[in-house]
Amino acid sequence: MRMAGTEGRLNWIWASWLIAAMLSLAVLDLTVYGVVIPASGLLLAILSGPKIRGQGNRRKRVDKRDLAVVAALYVAVVVLFRLAFTVFTPANVLGLFLCFGAGLVLGVAGPVFYTVRRGRPLSDLGLWLGNWKEAAALGLVLAAIQFSITLLGYALPAPADWVPLLVMSLTVGAFETVFFRGFVQTRLCASLGRIPGIGLAAGLYALYHVGYGMGGEGMAFLFGLGVVYAVAFALVRNVLVLWPLLTPLGSFFNNLNTGEIELPWEAILGFADVLGLMAAAVWWGRRRLRKARQAARRQP
Repeated sequence: MRMAGTEGRLNWIWASWLIAAMLSLAVLDLTVYGVVIPASGLLLAILSGPKIRGQGNRRKRVDKRDLAVVAALYVAVVVLFRLAFTVFTPANVLGLFLCFGAGLVLGVAGPVFYTVRRGRPLSDLGLWLGNWKEAAALGLVLAAIQFSITLLGYALPAPADWVPLLVMSLTVGAFETVFFRGFVQTRLCASLGRIPGIGLAAGLYALYHVGYGMGGEGMAFLFGLGVVYAVAFALVRNVLVLWPLLTPLGSFFNNLNTGEIELPWEAILGFADVLGLMAAAVWWGRRRLRKARQAARRQP
């Protein structure tokens, strides 16, 4: 009982840190944010004790297969995005979308297939109903802060200029949540420990934006934001804390603010297809796992 109380207090402390980190978006320079937020999170983790640092249990066993699959899928996704945005570019819309869409689908279907192959539940990826109330509540609070800082009072352009961007943001947000939080972060934490896993996952999240052609300054900020997303997911282990509100809102504002991406109405159908393929992969995974459990129960 005392352990539950201690864990509860730690959760409130980390939730308060998350809220402070989101509020800091309004006052910190983006590059400074990428330094201050991870440093403060690391300090809090050290002060929180061995359970948070991942030192309270026996030495973790490194799963080399996990790490190899994480690396392979990560490289494949980055290469596909790089081809889309720096090779095909908007000058070749078909090539850009095929590579971009393939990377998005791979980032969800790949982890689902691998998780099922290893006989693990999809809850490992955050794809479950456990903790959904806590996840939804925390996600709503964080998204409300982000909305008030970025989009509250923002003069939206004509619907044709923002609706396709919103659908794209929802699709990319689903990919990033499942791939970087549910898969990369979970598997790295399982093999390396909580602090190294979260830090490396946040770094990989920032670095993957090289696929979009982003420079170092933007990636420094995204490292800090990646730590915030990673901690939020680690608290509740449910994708609802990040999607469909928090990560899509950030992506949507950034795309609106930069004005670098222009999408036709037809793009909505393309991204809807990508979301449909993602959902189909999750459905397939649940079905395979259910059949495996039924077969196990029938065995004498």
